[in-house]
Amino acid sequence: MRDLKYWVWLSSLPGIGSRKFYNLIDHFETAENVFNSTTEELKRCGVINNETVNVVVNNRSIEKIDKYLIKVKDNDVNVYLSSQEEYPSNLKNIYDPPPILYSLGDLKPEDNEAIAIVGSRKATEYGLKTAEKLASELVQNGLTVVSGMALGIDAAAHKGAIKGGGRTIAVFGCGVTNPQPRSNTNLYREILKSGAVVSEYPLGIKPIPGNFPARNRIISGLSLGTLVVEASIKSGSLITADFALEQGRDVYAVPGNISSPNSIGTNNLIKNGAKLVNCIEDILYELPGNYSVKAANAMQFELNKVEALITALLENGKSIDDLVIETGMEINEILSNVAIMELKGIIKSINGIYYCELTT
Repeated sequence: MRDLKYWVWLSSLPGIGSRKFYNLIDHFETAENVFNSTTEELKRCGVINNETVNVVVNNRSIEKIDKYLIKVKDNDVNVYLSSQEEYPSNLKNIYDPPPILYSLGDLKPEDNEAIAIVGSRKATEYGLKTAEKLASELVQNGLTVVSGMALGIDAAAHKGAIKGGGRTIAVFGCGVTNPQPRSNTNLYREILKSGAVVSEYPLGIKPIPGNFPARNRIISGLSLGTLVVEASIKSGSLITADFALEQGRDVYAVPGNISSPNSIGTNNLIKNGAKLVNCIEDILYELPGNYSVKAANAMQFELNKVEALITALLENGKSIDDLVIETGMEINEILSNVAIMELKGIIKSINGIYYCELTT
């Protein structure tokens, strides 16, 4: 495809972000015309400054482009242009879709039915279990889970999707052949068995901090909605939530312990209008289409915030003392809620250890 060569060239140039890329295409009509334009034509177009004009003029080597495309092919990397039908439709509809999307693993039409799950890198046990559980239930209901393969909540979301037997997509802030962090290399391999790793950045680009805010718009852009599970007041996952709102997508948040720094961001999202998620149905009810609930442990009760918190902690059983420590609540408040939850049949006690009773 003739366009591919020149789109890859133009999108890879330093100083040419997605907006300048599209403005140049609007002015010159094709990326090939940009490649063949004179210095004066580039200066007159009014899209880029003189420094970027020099970058364009000094990086016009067909040989380098061809060599790079051979590298892409040798690494089995797919290249999707935003002008192509195969490009993810959710992403195509955002304000500034990446002109090029590199993918290890195929992107499928069903991936347009996706939910992003993001959150703290320094997640608590409660956050990790909640992210993994909800991701597993989402894929069991036919949805794809999108995240960023960072430590903490991202990794838990990918693991939950894999355990649930579904698809998951990791969005990188670097080249797709460079798994980051290195400690998630095994997870990277597992994702590629049935899902995909995508990025707007060319092969070989390293993960520098400035890449990640732009990466976050792709996470939300690929998805129908974004779920935040644990986020501090300065968490990068809140940037993803902001992008989702700008893109007209739903934002969901899991409530957390009010005394935990990791819950300030999520609780603020709920206070400001994000949809509170106690269980998988809270997400499914908001989605277009007819999603049947097949999730393991689908909740049959409308749980309040405290009940949802306690339930999430009871996967392997907890004593009253455990619940006091892990929730940060007073013992009398725990005892009162536990008693009510027992009466509702939500939990049960065996020799002083409490377990969740909610099953399929």
